[in-house]
Amino acid sequence: GQAIMNEQCQNLHVLNELDVPVLCMGLKDMVVSASPEGILVANKEQSSYIKSFVDAIKQQVMFAEKSWGSFRVLDVGENSLTIKVTLKAGNKMNYHSHERRDEVWTIISGSGRTIVDGMEQQVTAGDVITMQAGCRHTIIADSELEVMEVQLGREISVHDKQKFELEE
Repeated sequence: GQAIMNEQCQNLHVLNELDVPVLCMGLKDMVVSASPEGILVANKEQSSYIKSFVDAIKQQVMFAEKSWGSFRVLDVGENSLTIKVTLKAGNKMNYHSHERRDEVWTIISGSGRTIVDGMEQQVTAGDVITMQAGCRHTIIADSELEVMEVQLGREISVHDKQKFELEE
């Protein structure tokens, strides 16, 4: 990401994973890290002691890159969670269901297939797929696929997921 440093900065390392500029002025012997999980500004000598502080923070994972693609949490509401998911071509989500939440997928770009309760459907940009709590569903990326996923329910949790074998 973008980092701007003035001439007074010395021995400064900046890691910016956000889509916003980071401006540093007059910093010496510092580390600045900006990511969806949080922002760190530390003296380089102190930065090696970060683990105990990070371990004490209880927060939902807001971004991850995986072998299948990536996801970024965009919004957390009282009864909703909005996530942008990018699936690499040839990859898929697990065939799964949720007992306590509905999901709505909006295809942003790419092409693929959804399977909802055993019924397969081709999807491309602009398509919207709605899954009620309890139904089994997955999405398969034929090309790189960007999906906006909105989860709706009172108890949105990673523990509300049951995986199933997908018969192909």
